[in-house]
Amino acid sequence: MLLPIARNFVAAEEPSGALSHVKSLNEDGINGILNLLGEHYDEPSEATADADTYIELIEAIDDADLDCCVSVKPSQIGLDIGDGVFRTHLERIVTAGVEHDVFVWIDMEDYTTTDVTLDAFEHHAHETDGNVGVCVQANLKRTREDVERLADVPGKVRFVKGAYDEPADVSYKKKEQVNESYRELLAFAFEAFDDGIAVGSHDPDVIEYVEGLSETHDTPFEFQLLMGVREDAQRELAAEYDVYQYAPYGPKWLSYFYRRVRERKENALFALRAVLTG
Repeated sequence: MLLPIARNFVAAEEPSGALSHVKSLNEDGINGILNLLGEHYDEPSEATADADTYIELIEAIDDADLDCCVSVKPSQIGLDIGDGVFRTHLERIVTAGVEHDVFVWIDMEDYTTTDVTLDAFEHHAHETDGNVGVCVQANLKRTREDVERLADVPGKVRFVKGAYDEPADVSYKKKEQVNESYRELLAFAFEAFDDGIAVGSHDPDVIEYVEGLSETHDTPFEFQLLMGVREDAQRELAAEYDVYQYAPYGPKWLSYFYRRVRERKENALFALRAVLTG
């Protein structure tokens, strides 16, 4: 059972509740990105079940005529079992997305998965004429080279700072370095990309920086923010820009909820305030 405190960060346990959440977002001018919680499966049946659920979700989004995408973790649909399992299930999901006009995001996980994830994105981006997107992480030293490679690929790229604790030889460890890398990547993307940029950040300074870039560039872009974090700002931004809320759902919500609370002090304070106010 989804605890009341977790409802700030998790849309629902069942697909119907997640779809209802997206409907309310759409009424506020915000688009949805639904992510079924689950990752790092080592049983083929688990990967198949979640892939099936994503396909059913895509069909339901189309039936309900919602402004909504889906976002899939590679390890959730079989990457830890084998590249072939991952690619097979991703093919099924992306095909359903094309059939039902629902955009499919491929989440990025730790640095060991970067190559196979980017290769899969490039393949499906060309096959679907851009109906897929992928995430890149500014804390990885390789990302500038990856972004240059993706500049002419159809589809969208989501830019985030990166939440994984990666080895020092492949990542920037200082906050200042990550922030500098992030801004440089965004500046390059606004110069070089034609098919769309997603800015995954709640940082007011980053948002202001992107607003400045948008004034001098015609590159299409959107803001993507997590459910439960600065939701007032999400509604304010949606009055002027394309805004998407990344809303996880599903019965495997507990570990995600605790990770969100641990990540940021303000998230913990938000959760505590929710408890005290009922």
